[in-house]
Amino acid sequence: EKELAEFSDSKPYQLPLLADSILERGMSLIGTRYRFGGTSEAGFDCSGFIGYLFREEAGMNLPRSTREMINVNAPLVARNNLKPGDLLFFSTSGRGRVSHAGIYLGDNQFIHSSSGRSGGVRVDNLGDSYWSKTFIEAKRALAMAPTTVTASK
Repeated sequence: EKELAEFSDSKPYQLPLLADSILERGMSLIGTRYRFGGTSEAGFDCSGFIGYLFREEAGMNLPRSTREMINVNAPLVARNNLKPGDLLFFSTSGRGRVSHAGIYLGDNQFIHSSSGRSGGVRVDNLGDSYWSKTFIEAKRALAMAPTTVTASK
C-alpha cells in the first residue's frame, strides 16, 4: 500500500492526470466567447483561458500575459516531443514576438481562445500552415505543478 502511495505521489503519474483534467475542462468550454482581457467563463483571451484552466485544475498561478507566460521557468519542449497539457506559443502579429498561446491536446491538435472573429474557445491543428508558420516554442508548464495536487474526480 505504501509503495502505491509513493507511486501516485510521484510527478510522472500526476502530470497526465493534471493534463487530462485541464484538457477536459478546456473542451467543456469550447464556444466560450473571446473577450480581450477576459479570465472567466464570461469570455477569455488566450492567456486568460490558459491561466483559468491551470488555476482551476492544477492549482497553478501562471503569469497573466503571453509575454510573461513564455518566460516561465518551465522546460522547453521540442515540437516533435509535445505532450497533452504543454503550452504553445505563437507570433501571430508578424513581429517575431509572442502574441498568442494555446494548450496542446495531442495528435497535433491544440485548444485556445482565438480572436472574436473565429469564435472564441476552439480546437485547431498545429499542422495548419498558419499555426505552423507562426509557432515559436512550447513549454511544459505542468512540470512546475505542486506535487501535492491531486485531481478531484
